[in-house]
Amino acid sequence: MENFGAKNRQNQNTQNPSMKYDKCLLSTQILLRILAIAFTLAATSMILTSKQAVTVFGIEMDARYSYSSAFKFFAIANMIGCAFSVLSLILASVLGHKTPDPKNYFYMFIHDLITMALLLAGCAAATAVGYVGKYGESHSGWMPICDHVDKFCRKVSHSIMLSYVAMILYLCLTILSANQSRKIIV
Repeated sequence: MENFGAKNRQNQNTQNPSMKYDKCLLSTQILLRILAIAFTLAATSMILTSKQAVTVFGIEMDARYSYSSAFKFFAIANMIGCAFSVLSLILASVLGHKTPDPKNYFYMFIHDLITMALLLAGCAAATAVGYVGKYGESHSGWMPICDHVDKFCRKVSHSIMLSYVAMILYLCLTILSANQSRKIIV
């Protein structure tokens, strides 16, 4: 009886290295999707709460994300990216319990590619508004106001950074899905 149990454990450990790889891949995808949800949610909440009111030369000045169409697009892109991340997490969990099918990875590849492109477009729009570095290298767009509303600008910059991290996570997911979907037999 002891011999049978030891033999059974040995068979479980060596029976299918492909199965271990698929479980590792699924775990990696789920982890990356959870991180993408966290980063897009954080970026969304930061941009939606970014506002600051100051008085400059006796004039009340108010800075909000909603005053810029690029920031509105950025906020909406992150909201959609977060919703797509939740959807893809559910799909990855459901598909992970079935037999691995390269066609499913192809659909996840398309989903991940679209989400990555959306996040990249949102980041590019928000970044293109203008960026002032530490030494004031560029003063395009709205960024000259950062001398007066630094809290607003810091929140927006942090939000953009978080969104770029989420986009990089989706780049990794896209590469993983593309690698798995190339196993499709036509």
